[in-house]
Amino acid sequence: MNTRTLDLGCTFRYSSLAPTAAVFQVKPTDNAKVTLSGESWTNSAAVDSHDFRDAFGNTCTRLVLPQGITTFEYAVRAEVPDAPEDVDTDAPEISPEHLPDEVLQYTISSRFCQPDVLGTHAWRQFGNHPRGYGRVSALCTYVHEYLTYTIGSTNSLSTSVDAWTTGQGVCRDFAHLLITFCRALNIPARYVFGYMPDMDAPINPAPMDFHAWTQVWLGDRWWDFDARHDRTRKGRVVIGRGRDAADVALVTTYGAPWLQMMSVTAQESRDTQA
Repeated sequence: MNTRTLDLGCTFRYSSLAPTAAVFQVKPTDNAKVTLSGESWTNSAAVDSHDFRDAFGNTCTRLVLPQGITTFEYAVRAEVPDAPEDVDTDAPEISPEHLPDEVLQYTISSRFCQPDVLGTHAWRQFGNHPRGYGRVSALCTYVHEYLTYTIGSTNSLSTSVDAWTTGQGVCRDFAHLLITFCRALNIPARYVFGYMPDMDAPINPAPMDFHAWTQVWLGDRWWDFDARHDRTRKGRVVIGRGRDAADVALVTTYGAPWLQMMSVTAQESRDTQA
């Protein structure tokens, strides 16, 4: 398979009144289809850090923000397939009694995804829809058309029910609502976030940011569904996976430092473009 090369990374600048423990989740997790090279993690205050794996297998970086202003920079080059993510319209739904043990946690309510609240609506709309990949695809399209992408319409405490009630959200909310509807129908679904460049897709003029989408268990594996765009994409590089956004916080701080600036890079490498 042909591949293309991406430059990925991010920059954070924090101001802290006192030393503050923090955990960053910005490094891509393991993926057999993505090859990483030239990884670097630097900070202006020469703060020591170390990586560890969380309960979901995601790579996290642990450190202490020093008093004052500190800039952190992460960069990596990724070789990715020159093809959209996999699709299999014949992939079947698996009945709960036959699901792998480790997948069951993705069928129940979590902090931001509440299938017990929206379950009645999900069954009324899609309970009689043919089971399988096609039903999940229909759910994805439904969420895409129901929600209006509106920056600032939700916050870090907003749930899938909040997005459903207002009809607005950002990519995180699109992912949470699709997860909620899938779980209401006993289809395992989990939250994913990472880097996603505008690769063979319309260029978004807004500043680059991290992106959130959904993975759904069908057949014997996870499949990508993106309710924000409702189309297959190239170049997704996963950072973290969990039950919802609470499990894969970009930054967790044990205090209240001020985030002065954050920027994200996710673009095709200029060194390799024709």
